[in-house]
This record gives sequence, C-alpha cells and structure tokens, in this order.
Amino acid sequence: MRLLLWLRRAVAAMLLVLALPLLANEHPAVKYRFRLPPSADLVYAVQFSQHGLTLNGEAVLRWRVAGNRYQLSSETRSSLLGKALESKSEGVIDPFGLAPLQLTEKRMRKPAYGATFDREHRIVRLTDAPQTYPLIGGEQDRASIMLQLVSVARGVPQKFVSGSEWKFFVVGRKDAEIWTFRVIRQERINTPMGAIQAVRITRLLPEGSREQQLDLWLAPSLDWFPVRVSFHDADGTRSDQKLLRLEKK
Repeated sequence: MRLLLWLRRAVAAMLLVLALPLLANEHPAVKYRFRLPPSADLVYAVQFSQHGLTLNGEAVLRWRVAGNRYQLSSETRSSLLGKALESKSEGVIDPFGLAPLQLTEKRMRKPAYGATFDREHRIVRLTDAPQTYPLIGGEQDRASIMLQLVSVARGVPQKFVSGSEWKFFVVGRKDAEIWTFRVIRQERINTPMGAIQAVRITRLLPEGSREQQLDLWLAPSLDWFPVRVSFHDADGTRSDQKLLRLEKK
C-alpha cells in the first residue's frame, strides 16, 4: 500500500512539472462591456526628458474603426532627433473588444519588432522571442491597450471610479503579462486645448519592477480619448504628451 501511494504521488508530481510551462502561459480571459470611440486623429505636444536634457516634439495617433475591423497607428517625433517611435496595430472586433491580428513597432536606431495574433490556431507569436502564448480572449498589444481602455471606460463609465482596477493580458516585445490599471481620481488637466476634466488611470507595477510606468488621463467630454499620456522608464527617461487637437473622422 505504501509503495502504491508513493507511486501515485510521484506520478502526480511529474504531471505537475510537465504542466508548468503550459500553466505559465495561461491567463484569465476577462470580458468587460465596451463601446468603441469614433474614428479620429489625435495630435499631442510631447516633452521628452532624460538625464537633464529636455526635448520637445509631436505625436500623432490615428484611430480608425469600420465594421468589425480597426486600425491604430502612431508616430512620435522629436524636434531635434526626428522620428523616435512608430507603431501600428490592426485587427478585428470581437466580444472582448479590440482583438489584434498584427502589431509592428520601431524605435529610433533599433530594428522593428512585432507580434502576430494567429486566431486560426489560437496562438500569439513574437518576432523577438521564441516564447508563444495561447489566445484565450481579450489579449491586447502595447499599442491597442490604450484604445481598449478607452472602449471599456465608454462601456461602463459608472464603474470607472477611484480605486477600481482593470486587468488585461498585454503582449510586448519579448513577453506578455497581465497589466493592472487602477483609477486614481478626477483631475483638471491644462492642455493646449484648454483645461479639461479627466480621469487619471495608472498602470500598477510590482515592487522592484523595471517595466515602463504608464499614466493616462481620459476625458469623458471627449469620448474618453486621452488628453494626457505619460511614460516613465526605469532609467529615468520620461515622455509627457498633452492633446493639441482632436479631429473626428
């Protein structure tokens, strides 16, 4: 009996070890109510700062939605260095909201990278890493996550209150992980378009993380589009974007 019990435990332990790579790739499929914003071009004034050096620039975000498809592209330029970042996310709309099919992104002086969301075989592939992830539902890429947040805020504005948290599985350059956003409070943001009331949302990072900090200020009066976007890297690099103009298409 003792030998049989030992064998059962050994087999169970072995199966658990074999399952660990699969469990590591799993993630919850969280489905929120959403309402897509209208197609628009958003132009932002950008201020970059790094190691005491400050540069100005401009960022353009182009958002298009037609039928069950979307396309999102952005380009950020520095007045001194030229194009600093360009990205493009395109995909379809499903019951979870934005469902990316392809992401491409290129940073200054670095090769382009991307991710493919193979919905036929239900798998995500990265160009810069061998790791793959299963497509369960609700996955976003680093470009689409902002418009997914906008869409969810428009879908359940009464729930976007201080202290509420929202989780999404986000695919990046070399990996993918759950991103948690917390609604902080309402703030009045001074922009080139004037003072605008907005809801501040921040990405929560684990203690000691060197991931990029992201803060968004979404404006209910402007279809919940971001009127301010702030990025903060672990090396001290900052990018602060404020809305210059919004043109609906």
